[in-house]
Amino acid sequence: MDTEPAVTLDLALQHGLSEAEYDRIISILGRTPTYTELGIYSVMWSEHCSYKNSLALLRTLPTKSDTLLTEAGDENAGIVDIGDGLAVAFKIESHNHPSAVEPFQGAATGVGGILRDIFTMGARPIAVLDSLRFGDISHPRTQYLVSYVVKGIGNYGNCFGVPTVGGEVYFDSSYNTNPLVNAMAVGLLDKKGLIRGAAKGVGNPVVIVGSSTGRDGIHGATFASEEISSKSEDRRPSVQVGDPFTEKCLLEALLEASEAGCLVGVQDMGAAGIACSTSEMSARGSCGMHVDLDLVPIREQNMTPYEIVLSESQERMLIVAEPQKLGTLSSIFAKWDLHAVQVGEVIADNVVRYLKGGRVVAEIPATSLAAGHGAPVYAREKREPAYLRSTRSFDETSLPAPADLNEVLLKILSSPNISHKGWVYEQYDNAVQTNTSTGPSADAAVLRMKGSQKLLAITTDGNSGYVYLSPRIGARIAVAEAARNIVCVGGRPLAITNCLNFGNPYDPEVYWQFAEVVAGMSEACKALGTPVTGGNVSFYNEGPDGAIFPTPVIGMVGIIDDENLLVTPDFKDPGDIVFLLGENKGHVGGTEYLRHFHNAMVGEAPRLDLELEIAIQRAVLTLARSRLIKSAHDLSEGGLAIALAESCILDPKKPMGARITIPSTIRPDFLLFGEDQSRILISASTTNAEPVQTLLRETNIPFQAIGEVQPNRLTINNHVNLPTTRLADLYYDSFPNAMTQKV
Repeated sequence: MDTEPAVTLDLALQHGLSEAEYDRIISILGRTPTYTELGIYSVMWSEHCSYKNSLALLRTLPTKSDTLLTEAGDENAGIVDIGDGLAVAFKIESHNHPSAVEPFQGAATGVGGILRDIFTMGARPIAVLDSLRFGDISHPRTQYLVSYVVKGIGNYGNCFGVPTVGGEVYFDSSYNTNPLVNAMAVGLLDKKGLIRGAAKGVGNPVVIVGSSTGRDGIHGATFASEEISSKSEDRRPSVQVGDPFTEKCLLEALLEASEAGCLVGVQDMGAAGIACSTSEMSARGSCGMHVDLDLVPIREQNMTPYEIVLSESQERMLIVAEPQKLGTLSSIFAKWDLHAVQVGEVIADNVVRYLKGGRVVAEIPATSLAAGHGAPVYAREKREPAYLRSTRSFDETSLPAPADLNEVLLKILSSPNISHKGWVYEQYDNAVQTNTSTGPSADAAVLRMKGSQKLLAITTDGNSGYVYLSPRIGARIAVAEAARNIVCVGGRPLAITNCLNFGNPYDPEVYWQFAEVVAGMSEACKALGTPVTGGNVSFYNEGPDGAIFPTPVIGMVGIIDDENLLVTPDFKDPGDIVFLLGENKGHVGGTEYLRHFHNAMVGEAPRLDLELEIAIQRAVLTLARSRLIKSAHDLSEGGLAIALAESCILDPKKPMGARITIPSTIRPDFLLFGEDQSRILISASTTNAEPVQTLLRETNIPFQAIGEVQPNRLTINNHVNLPTTRLADLYYDSFPNAMTQKV
């Protein structure tokens, strides 16, 4: 301790704290903090851990529901009751900054961290999804990042034994410096086996389980709370190193210990390591902890208290155990070749106290550290971005009409944001555990659940271009489209988690975007009845060229009552009737058509009528439950023509075509590639066509019978006439061909 640096304001500033925050720490402690205490406050009050610039707005989100078993933000993951004595745990988080400098380990440990959030709740992970954003695909660095992020996700998930069943991959130059790697995990548990993340019971033993502690990942939380720069490569030591095989053992040991009644509370030891897990569990339980750092299993020599407390070594957890079951707990973890070492005990005082060499090296009020308890909460200055004056002035009539709409369709279909991402997800095992019913090609992934006839539908969604142009509307659309994806497989949407990726919150324009997104997300969730179970905020996603597009990613779960009610997006049989639900208005602002054919990101996001959205989703769900439709497919990026092409070719073993006729006064390119919201393609047999129309008329929603399924060829009015073999070749081959870099 004598060799530790003297704590000064200058040292606090170097740790990322402000002068006001340093003064607040002195006031809380009644003295100058020790070096270890300064390090603890610096990580716990970082944006990554404290949510200090977002929590005030996040508290406005709808988080109440009769089916929610946990409060948003109060536990490691959200839990939703799905009946039959079962519950679903799910959450999404970011690992953006680590993936920017060390893409393989950054992505891999992102998956590992989100999996631990799930099984700390007593849930067995059954699925992973990933939502990825990269820069210009032609850049060698982008291809390097894509390749190693995908390898990292695949390596961890495949080795751990969890299927990666869905997600998104998008490209835009705004992510050139700062890619986004958001990982979502879903788990299943018996409601009676729910484990809380709170410390309870004075005198109960505090136990570290899992791997040994090293120096990897120290100050990873503060690294995630600063901008990417030319110096970020120097932060590679802040990137954790994962071991999926150890994590698999940790999962099995933890669930076995839960079955044996050994556990009072459990907390993942992720960001900020021991500092975070001890303080958060104490704050939730209105108690404290006494921890002897000499007892912590370490794998490196001469580690200081500062390093031990702040290490973010992976595959570790903190357990408050039943004292009479401590021997059983140790035996279980020993069987799995894992540490289970008592390092302290729960105390009545509201402090976390760390000792080293018999001396107190840090003693801090637990509630002063934890987000939502005593950590700072700020409301930043907001200002509407100046760029919106320019983007909103877009005049769509100024666009030259393309001479060949076949060419437009082929160019958009083969673009990196639209083309098939098999190159990505074929590196993932999406069938392990044998529960996957539909995987990445469907509108939402669908999983069977042992112990129930119900199926679980899960998806991630978010269009950052829409949010860039119209933040509030774009956020509403992200929620609505996620729900639409669930409905299109026959599911009833239940709840969401979210990962909100933005630039620097101290920039008033960025904070305005953030506030608008939270408001839009709240409006849509309230209307759709999908409460927010929790999530993650990732600020400081920007580099020398500026901030990323504001990127809210919505993760949603839903329930399908029976496997016989499952719907897929592909057309099935020649002669089936194709219906379009919703209205064509030809909106082109922010579309893939503008982006890839006219090289522009201008206009405003398409309007969204939430009442119409709800009515259409309910109608499709009723049709699916009545088994009247053979397919359903959401119209999203690329519009009508892309949705029709995908419905023709999404089953490569049985490609179809379609003959489509749509009377319209809308300009042809706008009709085919406009991205109006609340539209769904469905198909039905000729026998069911009339009952379908009767139900749609009764629900008073706009719809058209626009054609029929045919073999081999897609025709749309006199605008498009293409063989489906050509569509399929471009759709399936374009992305692998674009990934030219060999790694």
